[in-house]
This record gives sequence, C-alpha cells and structure tokens, in this order.
Amino acid sequence: MTHYSGRYPSVTTGGHVVHESRLELDRPLLADFEPEVRGTFAQPCRLAARVRDRVRHHVPDFLLVMRSETVRVVNVKPADRLQDPEIVQAPAWPGEPFRQHGWEYEIWSGADRVLLENVRFLAAYRRPAVVPEAEVEQAWEQAVHGEELA
Repeated sequence: MTHYSGRYPSVTTGGHVVHESRLELDRPLLADFEPEVRGTFAQPCRLAARVRDRVRHHVPDFLLVMRSETVRVVNVKPADRLQDPEIVQAPAWPGEPFRQHGWEYEIWSGADRVLLENVRFLAAYRRPAVVPEAEVEQAWEQAVHGEELA
C-alpha cells in the first residue's frame, strides 16, 4: 500500500475518518453510500491476544456501526499481498476474538474500478456545504426545462 495519509470527510459520520493509503480511503468512501452503515471510525482499538506461543497486537483499520446495531471490524489489505502466507496471517487472526465478541469481521481488498469512479464522482455532491442551499434554490427557480447551459 502506498502511503497516502489523509482525512476523509464522511457524510454519514459527520466528521473526518483518517486513512493511510488510497486503498484505505476507498472503504469509508463506499461506507458513506451503504444505507446500513451508521458510523465509520478509523483505528478504533488495539487488540492484544495470545496466538499460539506469542502475544500479538493489532490495530484494525476501521469499525463500521450498522443501523441494526451490528459492529463490523474491517482490515484493508491489497489483494496481491494476500497471496503471501505471512501477510495473510496478520489480518486473519484478529477475526476470531472479534467474532467471539459478536462482531462481524471483514478483510477488504478493494472494489470494482467503475463502481469506485462513480462513487467518487457522486461523493462530491453529498457535501451539504459545497453550494449554499439558498444558491441551489435560486438556481432551480431560474432554470428553464430544456434550456442548455453554456
């Protein structure tokens, strides 16, 4: 994952969700368009557990809170890195403690390119402060059906 840290302005959450790569940015972006998602939170906790003979630590990438009150923990890993057996173990082991807690667990590796392009385009228009509401109303009042804008 190329590091591309930033803060995604989530409409669903009403605040910023931090991300550490372009791939990580895509998951909260899509969550904003999932009607069942009520909240998206970055790096929500630090998990420590004994796995075989050693203590392991893990910080998941995201926690999604669903309208059904279900919680989904998400780890983002590029699909090509999931071919490496050592890399596969890192995001896999935390799933068991989270599931035991009654939470869902997801290892996310991206989505269809066309879907992401469309969602990125539409995301710009979900921001209430992009254009003041009074100006939107004024534009609608002045628009004539069938008129071409130059």
